[in-house]
Amino acid sequence: MNKPTDRVEFEIMLLGRYTVNARYRRDGTRLDRSAYLLLNRLSAEGPMSIGQLTEAFGLDASTLNRQTAALLRTGLVERIPDPDGGIARKFRITPDGEHNLESERTANTQGLEQVMTNWSPADVAAFATYLARLNTDIEHVDGRPWPRPS
Repeated sequence: MNKPTDRVEFEIMLLGRYTVNARYRRDGTRLDRSAYLLLNRLSAEGPMSIGQLTEAFGLDASTLNRQTAALLRTGLVERIPDPDGGIARKFRITPDGEHNLESERTANTQGLEQVMTNWSPADVAAFATYLARLNTDIEHVDGRPWPRPS
């Protein structure tokens, strides 16, 4: 651990190991990681085809077909004709999907608030700023920006 980036890599590895919401949710429910990411993207961008999801996530179509099939089975997304008149059908988040997504976000936020209870508001804000900077720089290198709330 000679360089600061060695420490960053180590801490990111540990962060990936923890699931804040799983540790602090009382109802035992949670979306799996892929469902949470897909629902977030569809909520932010609107209906997307498998091709658009492949490009957005950098995953192969077979992986996304499996993930979207699971969301279809649970009623969290639905297939619709392309609103722009294209040939490919698109996936759209359902009201139940939006509800589950919002419940998951709320649980995640509550878990983070519990973990960061002794942090000052300035520390939380600074951490959020650095995380956003890291993520946007990763997205820039990867060429796949993630839509952010306004």
